[in-house]
Amino acid sequence: MIDASPKHLTELVTVRTGYPFRGPLSEVPAGGALVTQMKDVDPDTGLSWSSVVRAELPGRKEPDWLQAGDILFVPRGQRFFAVSIEAPPAPAVCGPHLMLIRLRPEAPVSARFLAWQINQPPVQKQLRAAAEGSSQLSVRISEIEGLLIALPPIDQQSRIVALADAAARERQALTQLILNREQTLASIAADLATAAGLAPQGSPRP
Repeated sequence: MIDASPKHLTELVTVRTGYPFRGPLSEVPAGGALVTQMKDVDPDTGLSWSSVVRAELPGRKEPDWLQAGDILFVPRGQRFFAVSIEAPPAPAVCGPHLMLIRLRPEAPVSARFLAWQINQPPVQKQLRAAAEGSSQLSVRISEIEGLLIALPPIDQQSRIVALADAAARERQALTQLILNREQTLASIAADLATAAGLAPQGSPRP
């Protein structure tokens, strides 16, 4: 049986905007910081450090350097979602179109569990209700802070995250199996067409 208590997100975390670049982000291969952007995060696969670019940070503002256990949140577009991150491979910040969610000290919550719950239908329903903007939906920091979260004990959080990880592995394996079957069937179809003289000899097989 799952036991959980309601918490407003602001009781557990702080929410900040990304680093305020002036104008478009310019990649600088020898720059002093990695800059994560919306293109680098995916609700299913998380943050891809391999696609993150380097840049120089303008101005004198001390950055909110990313650290293990932080959560990056996409607050605009057709899908709002969160991903938790491991320790960055180099000094890193999140770009201005992302929000940084950081656990408060001693908050009784796992970052991975919190990111998982933000992506689930009950919280997504709250986000959609709060979204504003006709051409591109977005949510503000105050609305993110006001989200209601169901908080179970930390041991139950760990079990839920383990179950979510298992489901992700199963989904990946099933997707690969479907792709393999489709490729096999396409190859069979090409062989049949060749045998019946419906395709010229030497046509490339799928």
